[in-house]
Amino acid sequence: MENRKEFLELFDGSLPVEQITNKWYEKYKNSNFGAIITFVGVVRDENQIEGLSFDIYEPILNNWFDKWQEKAKEKNAIVLMAHSRGNVFNHESSYIAAVCSPKRRVALELIDEFVEDFKAQAPIWKYDIINGQRVYAKDRSTAIKGAGLLS
Repeated sequence: MENRKEFLELFDGSLPVEQITNKWYEKYKNSNFGAIITFVGVVRDENQIEGLSFDIYEPILNNWFDKWQEKAKEKNAIVLMAHSRGNVFNHESSYIAAVCSPKRRVALELIDEFVEDFKAQAPIWKYDIINGQRVYAKDRSTAIKGAGLLS
């Protein structure tokens, strides 16, 4: 997808939520979309963590995202996403997703499917930050379909 950077942005550290969501709103409010639905993920203060840290494998993320953009396009919609690389501390945002669609119902359904599929399939590895150290959050991770050792 030649315009992917228009729809998918990666940031080092926590996301500037207002800047991103306002930019998306200003860019797409006059595009005749009847709905712009945004999801903002915030790092929770739990399990004695100081925050989360993320590694991203961009080639697989780009392929995953392009498939979602095609799925949205079939419904005259677009998907937007921003995600953090590196450390994001408690009460900061690491993930923002949005769907712009002429129809409210399409946007509501797509944002739900997109966020859930992101959690299950996106090649983003999450670590807890505990005492300033990155600890792989294996118990909260999902294996990517097709990843791992070949039998």
